Amino acid sequence: MLSAFTEAVGRSGGRAVCLAAILLAVGWPDRSSAQGFLSKFSYDNLKPSALQLDLGPVGGNNIRGTLTGGLRLDYGFIAPHVRVLLGVSYFKADFSSAARARFEQRLRSIVIDPSADDTIRLGRITWSDVTGDVDLQYVLPQGRAVTTYLGIGLGAHIRHGSGPVINGTFVQDALNSITAGLNGTIGAEVGAKRWRFTLEARGVLSSGLSTAALRSGVMYRWAGTGNQGRGTGK
Repeated sequence: MLSAFTEAVGRSGGRAVCLAAILLAVGWPDRSSAQGFLSKFSYDNLKPSALQLDLGPVGGNNIRGTLTGGLRLDYGFIAPHVRVLLGVSYFKADFSSAARARFEQRLRSIVIDPSADDTIRLGRITWSDVTGDVDLQYVLPQGRAVTTYLGIGLGAHIRHGSGPVINGTFVQDALNSITAGLNGTIGAEVGAKRWRFTLEARGVLSSGLSTAALRSGVMYRWAGTGNQGRGTGK
């Protein structure tokens, strides 16, 4: 899945990546300096350089807290201090009581019940989310052992609802969806050599479900251990 996502980004997402990378810069360049500014962006240094596994708690506006895990690939620098990361992640969580009550109320409003004595009980509902995303991170080295970063990104979310009562019904169909999301991250890597410890806070805004997660993990970096943050700088 990750390789297919990477190939898709390489074919059709290059311009979007460059545009989002520009947004990470401080301020907007004026017209006289725009050409020099854009010349800093290049595909030359884009290559796999590190692999990361992480795990941590996640919560959202319509789900109970659970754990989420992910795999991320550092794809190198597209500009000075700006690196590209490709990732996949997964979680499965129960609907919150408040979200389930709202869902039942909406269903009740469309049911024809002349005697007003029908009851709608959906029971336990779970919602799973598989996400593929591309992030751009502005890297701020704090010395040889610590690197901090800020990031923005876009993701594609594949969601699936299930439950003993709703399986095979239109209710399950309503919960199954593919949607886009906007990511924001802040985090740090600790480690002077190839193995690093990572800690990251990530927020996601998307249709139907917005989440916040705190994930920690390990990264193995086989390239770029000595030039974090320099990227394509001359």
